[in-house]
Amino acid sequence: MSDQSFIGDHFIDQVEALIVENLSNEQFGVSELAGAMNMSRSSLLRKITKHTKLSASQFIRKVRLQKGMELLKGTSLTVSEISYQVGFGSTSYFIKCFREHYGYPPGEVGKGQLEEEKEQAIDKPHLWKRYRWPIIAAVALVFVAISFLLFRKKSATSQMEIEKSIAVLPFKNESSDSTNVYFINGLMESTLTNLQKIKDFRVVSRTSAEKYTNNKMGIPEIARELNVNYVVEGSGQRVGDQVLLNIQLIEASTDSPIWSEQYSRKLDDVFALQNEVAKKITDAVKATVTPAELKQIEKRPTENLLAYDYYLQALEPYYSRTKEGWEKAIPLFEKAIGQDPQFSLAYAKIAISYYFLDADLKQKQYTERINNFADKALLYDSKSAESLIAKALYYMQTGEYKLAIPHLEKALEYNPNSSDVVQMLATLYADRVPNTDKYLEYALKGVQLNIAANDSITNSFIYLGLGNALIQNGFVDEALNYINRSLDYNPHNYYAPYLKSYILYAKDGNLEQTKERLVTEWAKDTTRLDILQEVAKFNYYQEDYDSAFYYYKKFVEAREINDLDIYPQEDIKIAYVYKKMGLDAQAATFFNAYAEYCEADQSIYKSASTAVKYAYEGKIDKAIEQLKVFSTQDNYQYWVLLFMEKDPLFKPLKTHPEFNGVMQKIKNRFWEKHNKLKKLLENKGLI
Repeated sequence: MSDQSFIGDHFIDQVEALIVENLSNEQFGVSELAGAMNMSRSSLLRKITKHTKLSASQFIRKVRLQKGMELLKGTSLTVSEISYQVGFGSTSYFIKCFREHYGYPPGEVGKGQLEEEKEQAIDKPHLWKRYRWPIIAAVALVFVAISFLLFRKKSATSQMEIEKSIAVLPFKNESSDSTNVYFINGLMESTLTNLQKIKDFRVVSRTSAEKYTNNKMGIPEIARELNVNYVVEGSGQRVGDQVLLNIQLIEASTDSPIWSEQYSRKLDDVFALQNEVAKKITDAVKATVTPAELKQIEKRPTENLLAYDYYLQALEPYYSRTKEGWEKAIPLFEKAIGQDPQFSLAYAKIAISYYFLDADLKQKQYTERINNFADKALLYDSKSAESLIAKALYYMQTGEYKLAIPHLEKALEYNPNSSDVVQMLATLYADRVPNTDKYLEYALKGVQLNIAANDSITNSFIYLGLGNALIQNGFVDEALNYINRSLDYNPHNYYAPYLKSYILYAKDGNLEQTKERLVTEWAKDTTRLDILQEVAKFNYYQEDYDSAFYYYKKFVEAREINDLDIYPQEDIKIAYVYKKMGLDAQAATFFNAYAEYCEADQSIYKSASTAVKYAYEGKIDKAIEQLKVFSTQDNYQYWVLLFMEKDPLFKPLKTHPEFNGVMQKIKNRFWEKHNKLKKLLENKGLI
């Protein structure tokens, strides 16, 4: 891309004209503007800052807000409508930015306040300086605020966490030997891991920061994208048995180092070096480090440097998160163990690698290996987050999900900033150990740790998860807002249109329209078994058994060919459809599989699933008794209310004198819990 210059007074006019031309496009950001101006990103940033004293992203936002003000004064559009017209995907974020820029909310425009007073408020920067932190604290990102609320943290603690937010950028390899990259990456990894163990920090995830490898952006802009106040950057090299490291902690607001150090240490002193770096950083920002956390930081992974070297070599393929990467990493971890048979971290990483190699396969190959390596990891370090994760994954492998949860929660104590653990807990509470409150809690915690990733793909999936957590708790409008934002970030998100179909059903209750939406999505990729079985299910709900059989047959064949252990809870519907088609023997096979699923089910849905089984068998009284048991449960998904009574298997139950009362009790219990949560969030102005 050329660096064509736009010199003179017309430069900013041209920039502003392009922004206005793309005003309603939320995705029109710095990169898009640079492309439209036929300039490199760095040149654009430099020129805009020179002419306006603002960063490029700040200038874009200023133009959007100015146009928003013009619309507020000159039209009858609502604040919500204007926010989207000027490129804000969220009305609440528009209100936040508007208030910060003008000193009052957009709702007050045109209400009779003296324009002179408003201009004075704008023109007095000391007012902003005086009140900026209370304002920022009050209108902090909704995700962070909700998660603080759910974790019952006091406002002072919330503010402290925000002030001590930190990102560790990928370190630069200054060695002429490119094979040393893995070692420098290992220094970065250890710095990140040590800081993540401190609860007083909010440390963004590895994946959030790694996109800045070889990135030319300035620290303030990176910090804004990552939503942190401190950034750690470093460079180093290994020369023979010497480790050379330059590292600094930068305060984003001033773009100035508040601590920096140059180290030259012997290779056998690398662990002391890593621990010293962590302590220096915590001292520089006056973070509170508990004795237990200090003990975790000072812990050496191994005393054997060759074992550690093999371990570091394994991390790069391991973090590729691919089948090929795990297969390449395992032998290197095994070499590390060969040098140090008590290397807990290496045992844990092998167990985790084997778990992901087995993921989604019906016939598991590595269950015993996962268990053995996880046990070895715990044997040599029972207070390691990685050891506990490895054992949790073994329980997830064997379907003992409730046993996985305490291991993951304990792992979060040792590494309170582990986005991987938070994600696993969210997934378990979403599905395997259903608890909608917990799911929402961990989904929001995940947003707090990961929203800083800030690339469109990652943010799209973050908003997808949050939308899913909200709809499961019955927050339909809020869920639709976030699923739309997910699609705004990435219109090609694999799952968002699928979830949006269900959220729209929660609004309109139209089975036919929802089925049509799902068919449209499935037609885009007919290998998608998740949507295929949903299309079959909607035909089943409509009692169109011929069409249901057509889709279920495709699903069953694909599941068998690929040896997949997925959607066992749907076997009862498949059995009923096959029975309707006169395929009694096959129907019996599916029913028996479903009966085994019910027997093994340890979730809150066990009684509801068993009620369906009894309904299939015509045991109406027993089915009602199981529904009574289910009516005492809490934290079940909103889908239960939307679809349970649509199930054709429940038709015979509806003639039972107690059916309506039991169903009403189930509904009442859900909405009582929903209303308590809603009131809590409304009182804080979060929804």
